[in-house]
Amino acid sequence: MIATSREARGRLNRRCRTLAVSLGICLAAGAAPAQTASPAMPQTAWGAPDLGGIWDFRTMTPLERPRDLADTAVWTPEEAAAYEQRTLERRGRNPLAPSSVHAAWWLDNGTTLTDDRRTSLITEPSDGRVPALTPAAKQRQDAHGVRRPVRLRQSRNSPAVGPEDLGIGERCLIGFSSGPPITPSAYNNNLMVFQTPDHVALLTEMVHEVRIVPLDGRPHLDDGVRQWLGDSRGYWEGDTLVVDSTNFTPNVGSFSTLGNAIGSGETLHLIERFTRVDDETLLYEFTIDDLHTFSERFSAALPMRRTDAPLYEFACHEGNRGLEGILRGARAQERH
Repeated sequence: MIATSREARGRLNRRCRTLAVSLGICLAAGAAPAQTASPAMPQTAWGAPDLGGIWDFRTMTPLERPRDLADTAVWTPEEAAAYEQRTLERRGRNPLAPSSVHAAWWLDNGTTLTDDRRTSLITEPSDGRVPALTPAAKQRQDAHGVRRPVRLRQSRNSPAVGPEDLGIGERCLIGFSSGPPITPSAYNNNLMVFQTPDHVALLTEMVHEVRIVPLDGRPHLDDGVRQWLGDSRGYWEGDTLVVDSTNFTPNVGSFSTLGNAIGSGETLHLIERFTRVDDETLLYEFTIDDLHTFSERFSAALPMRRTDAPLYEFACHEGNRGLEGILRGARAQERH
């Protein structure tokens, strides 16, 4: 892990404040003060827990526990090492293997498990898996399948009749790993956090979404206003930032992975928790509260590691020529 010097952290905080202003985050008069951090925790200039910086959340730990592990919540050190070795060999990225060349060299799934050697990021329920659908949600899922609206982030497994049928990630509307909630994916597993006394901004590298989270106690938007990233409100619970999000658009799933979208965002209530564990670790936890879709609530925990590496823009719209090429090819076929 890379230790961040006081001078470097000062530069980063100044950058964060500059970007916060450019994003239109203004300090509201009379805003509720942030929770004061405990003395051992890194603090902002105004005394709140300092969550600012760039955080790397790639990991080899699977979201769901493999079924063959049943009730094994944690690997032994030997089991964890064997799993990491097998996974690296399967990816073809083991530097000790005869050939380390990999066709998808730009993928960045992570090369180690979480430090606690958990067998899944999901912590509740106890089996470490996404809960079953409710009967009504299963009926809706079976009836609609992958028809419009296409809630999949990537529609590689669905028939595309027209451009509207491509996944919302492929159309650069929302990223693979950016959520919310945030989950590791194939690459760009980085989060930048900016803070002011009355706002927090959460910037993921994937498809450049920025969530502006007010901390001043204002109510959620009217239920009729629906957004791709939902409507987030934050508050401090001790040293933990809690972000409560509702008002998601029905054009996203209640819970999504790269190749799957379950339920509708219209019924999603998401609770996220950000806790600065130490200088190098930000613990991210989320709970999906949607009993219209799932038989029970479920939660996951994902440690994020501080990084001094730069965060690059993922210029999806500017660089995405795939859809244009597909449509040009179809028109050319029609002419012949």
